[in-house]
Amino acid sequence: MKKFNENFMIGAATAAHQVEGNNKNSDFWVLENIPGSMYKEPSLDAVDHYNRYREDIKLLKNAGLNAYRFSIEWARIEPLKGRFDKNEIEHYRDVLKFCHANGVTPIVTLHHFSSPKWLIQEGGWESETTVEYFGNYCKNVVSELGNLIPYICTINEANMGIQIARIMKEYQAKMLKAAEAKSANGDVQVGINVSGQSTMEKYYRAAGEAFGVEPRNIHTFHEPRTKNGDLIIMRSHIKAREVIKEVNSDIKVGLTMSLYDYQALPGGEGYIQALWDEDFLHYLPYIKEDDFLGVQNYTRKVFGPNGKIEPDENTKMTEAGNEYYPLSLAGVLRFVSKYWNKPIIVTENGISTSNDKDRVEFIKETMKGLYECLEEGINVLGYMHWSLIDNFEWQLGYKPKFGLIAVDRTTQRRIPKESLTVLGDIKKYGF
Repeated sequence: MKKFNENFMIGAATAAHQVEGNNKNSDFWVLENIPGSMYKEPSLDAVDHYNRYREDIKLLKNAGLNAYRFSIEWARIEPLKGRFDKNEIEHYRDVLKFCHANGVTPIVTLHHFSSPKWLIQEGGWESETTVEYFGNYCKNVVSELGNLIPYICTINEANMGIQIARIMKEYQAKMLKAAEAKSANGDVQVGINVSGQSTMEKYYRAAGEAFGVEPRNIHTFHEPRTKNGDLIIMRSHIKAREVIKEVNSDIKVGLTMSLYDYQALPGGEGYIQALWDEDFLHYLPYIKEDDFLGVQNYTRKVFGPNGKIEPDENTKMTEAGNEYYPLSLAGVLRFVSKYWNKPIIVTENGISTSNDKDRVEFIKETMKGLYECLEEGINVLGYMHWSLIDNFEWQLGYKPKFGLIAVDRTTQRRIPKESLTVLGDIKKYGF
């Protein structure tokens, strides 16, 4: 019997906008509700985690898990520029206290994709002013709640905009037959739609009117990122780390990155080297002072001498359009550990499927690979499964199922899945 160390964190993750509901001051709320929205449906009440967090954390705890990664919503804390909402601070204080009271280690993300509407009106994630705005927000949160937060991820998937820019460029170059994509694009680890030019133009015109800015000046976190925008993300992270450490030096600070298990067949080595440089290696100078790195992985990509090799018709795929490949996490951890000698937390890993038996097998295989990495001496502190609850998967709405807990959204009744029990049993008993 192999068993994880008692102090090893095994838990699950959520993001505020995807689960809390009624995040009405955020940029995503705006984009979900404009005419011609690219979103399959609006988030509305989501799964009402804002009011039901105690029930959800209890389900996590009772299953045997000991950590919960969640995000604090900037648009709730600072709904208007410079105006901080004390009531929302108290809400998150209650969430943190409830975690501690139940023996659950909280891992807090300060920005998980969604931003205040006003930030986009001020230039968003391509504007120099965002560095100071983000720092002010982080300082406010940590000054109020820092004594309850052992781990902070400043920014979720800081490299996501670069990946989206690459996917959009590839999409346009290939001139895909379907002008209106009808399903998830498995080339990016987040729920987005890729649509035709006329549809996009209408969407951005409506978004520009809703934000009160020129469409070309809409820079949400999910927009394709320029090199300057990439630098602003890193400067925002560094600013956040500085203010957090000034307020409470005991807090462990890092960020998270979306990483694939890039694999090369003979002749494909150059492709994967370029991708690793773009997705991970060029960020190392900016994160060298961090306490840990959050690794997020869902699948692999294979390259040969002529580029990416698409899975054949016999390959098992997830409902998000990714290859089913549970060993991809171990592959990423082994690569990252060559260049990163500090602690790692797996902040997201999971599978989009409505068949929970597939999720159960995915978890078992993934955790075996993770355990092997620990045996090899890779310094991993914990594993957070994505996600705790079936939730709002951004532009794809509520159809994708990533959760360990299902939700009847007509009643908001929670229905724990077998996969929740299996993950908890691995924590308690090993495998």
